[in-house]
Amino acid sequence: MPPEALVVSAPGKAILHGEHAVVHGKVAVAVALDLRTFLRLRPRRDARVLVALPSIGVRLGWEAAPLRDLRAALPGDLEESKPPSLEQLDKLREFAGIAHGAPAAESLATLAFLYLYLAISAKYGEVPSMDIVVWSELPTGAGLGSSAAYSVCLAAALLTACGAIGCPLEEGKPTARWTEKELDLINRWAFQGERVIHGNPSGVDNAVGTWGGALQYQSGKITPLKRVPTLRILLTNTKVPRSTKILVAGVKDKLLKFPAIMNPVLDSIDAISHECECVLETMAVNPSLEHYPVLEELFDINQHHLNVIGVGHSSLDQLCQVTALHGLHSKLTGAGGGGCGITLLRPDTPSPVVEAAKRDLITCGFECWETSIGAPGVCLHSPPSMKAEILQALR
Repeated sequence: MPPEALVVSAPGKAILHGEHAVVHGKVAVAVALDLRTFLRLRPRRDARVLVALPSIGVRLGWEAAPLRDLRAALPGDLEESKPPSLEQLDKLREFAGIAHGAPAAESLATLAFLYLYLAISAKYGEVPSMDIVVWSELPTGAGLGSSAAYSVCLAAALLTACGAIGCPLEEGKPTARWTEKELDLINRWAFQGERVIHGNPSGVDNAVGTWGGALQYQSGKITPLKRVPTLRILLTNTKVPRSTKILVAGVKDKLLKFPAIMNPVLDSIDAISHECECVLETMAVNPSLEHYPVLEELFDINQHHLNVIGVGHSSLDQLCQVTALHGLHSKLTGAGGGGCGITLLRPDTPSPVVEAAKRDLITCGFECWETSIGAPGVCLHSPPSMKAEILQALR
């Protein structure tokens, strides 16, 4: 293990097109958000393992010896190809003292850390005593891949710490990324963390966190897009809570009730995803402004389709109306029914226009970030090259 601190980060994710249609076998395009989760790992010499997640108020600590005993006592295998069993998770809950009804975010973050720490050390050799701090720019529970970014960071840091993958950072370089083979290993272990947290995830969120850029998802198959541009966006959280499960069930009910009406809508959403992929790949080679009207029109059409299938919300309508007053185009991202929306910003959109749109969205009671999509996946950082506020959060 490197003698000094490791700092890794992974991006969040947004669905650009294909929400809900993907459940019915259509294509979805997922993109990496340049809002990131950061993890700092420092070795310790006192045979203790400490974990702090200040964003959600978690501070944990264990002696190394009881963790070794727990690893030996866990039933079954700890493999990246096998989902964690209920018996294993119950044993981890008992060890961590997680009571029934404990806050979900804190409990699941604890379980994911324990599972990955024990499984990786069981397979690749003892993970050294360590002090871990995790801090995120991503809001939790907003459908932006915060749990996957956490799992990807944990997997990358633990695999590096125990020597299962290399430490590719060169002196004088601000960032570094692992080899394709090492990234695949990070992704497989991050998927295990997502299984601990979500039970039966699609694998899209951790794939975006690992590979970055953009990827296509269809019927369980994940295909990274080879070349994608970085696009400026406004990301807005309406802060309206929603149930993905209820929204998915509502779309299914509509599809069963009106198949002749709803199937063409889903086919159209699928066509939008394919068209968007073609435009993005063209823009990566020729980043001309002429492509932006096409992307904007795809946003508008898809947003109307999402309202038709019943996953819109008055808060999202308000978001679209507010940004339209500033000449901008928006759509929901994710489950809908509230939650988040994205607004496309052209490279030549004047800063006063963006600031005015942000002010108006915040006046509506929304949270708003100016960021980008198509961000790089998990990477290793040189601490001196990082922003002071991030280093302060990771202290």
